[in-house]
Amino acid sequence: MRILITDGNERAALAAARALVASGYDVFAAASTSACLAGASRGVRSSVLAPDALSDVAGYAAEVGRLVRAFGIGLVLPVTDPSVEALLEHRLELPASVILPLPDIATYRAASDKRVVMALAAEAGFDVPETCIIASPGDSALPGDGFFPAVLKPHRSVVTTRATREQIAVSFVDDAAACQRALASLPWQAFPVLLQRRVQGPGEGLFVLRWGGEVIALFAHRRLREKPPAGGVSVYRESIVLEPPLVTAGLRLLHALEWNGLAMIECKRDRETGRHVIMEVNGRLWGSLQLALDAGVDFPSLLVRCALGLPVPIVRDYKVGVRSRWFWGDVDHLYLRLRKSAADLHLNGSSPSRLGAVMDFLRFRPGRDRWELWRWDDPAPFLLETARRLGLARR
Repeated sequence: MRILITDGNERAALAAARALVASGYDVFAAASTSACLAGASRGVRSSVLAPDALSDVAGYAAEVGRLVRAFGIGLVLPVTDPSVEALLEHRLELPASVILPLPDIATYRAASDKRVVMALAAEAGFDVPETCIIASPGDSALPGDGFFPAVLKPHRSVVTTRATREQIAVSFVDDAAACQRALASLPWQAFPVLLQRRVQGPGEGLFVLRWGGEVIALFAHRRLREKPPAGGVSVYRESIVLEPPLVTAGLRLLHALEWNGLAMIECKRDRETGRHVIMEVNGRLWGSLQLALDAGVDFPSLLVRCALGLPVPIVRDYKVGVRSRWFWGDVDHLYLRLRKSAADLHLNGSSPSRLGAVMDFLRFRPGRDRWELWRWDDPAPFLLETARRLGLARR
């Protein structure tokens, strides 16, 4: 079986490639450059995928189809939201025999719509952030200052603008004036927009592989540091115990979505109530995938076995307390903590001092902490990322 992984410069693509090579598959990684993180890994073949999944959706899918035919690919594993949507929407560009281990596009888009997810999550048993829906750019009905600080979120992270697509990030807003400025910067396609009161507490996530209505694998993690520090990409995280309330609500939500494939349910644990407050559902490979692999849950290989109709073990047990660190992402976190004030970073007193941030960065416990990219037997991906960070290689 030959497998093509898209978005080869994503860390999740590298984690998946390493896992699938170790499981004996013939792995190809595609990216916009000939040298990509996943393609630099031992045993992986790299290929250039020039069209962009946002600006040239149909061209991107057609080029993936060309690579599939050229290399005899049997399964394609897209990694990011734009590539997933492009391949689901233009599925006919791929040979009918090629496997896309994903739900159908209607299900995927439902899970990507935060309005839909909030409604289903409340029914499933999750707490939901206090939310104000801003229907259109001209809607001036904002809540009072007592609602803030808040987070402004487009209903979907990928929206269609004219002939292309655009990824819209969330914005932290500390008052109504900042909210108005953030709203004015959004394209109309981002509306309706969700304005949600900030939930104070650590980020936690439930990782699930659900196939054919059966739950194959479960895993949970806690974010210890993020980039940007107030909330974003996880740069340091740990495996935690599966808590029954989180698992029960999460599985109810995926059942309501009729989900098939991998999903990560992202939550905040409210410091006041101790309950999980849902943020969103990611229906694709996630950035902290390597942590699950280090803890003993091989989601990529399990997914491929499911898609091929092979026997799969039910996985519930893994090592708790394992930590995974993305070194250069953690450097970015520290740089922001040292360069900007807590107020500028929207931390609201929830993080240590600058000295505390330095001390946290310097702590490393062998046996508990793992480097996400560095491997003694596969050093090239980390060296490539380091060369790019130091300006010695182009991205």
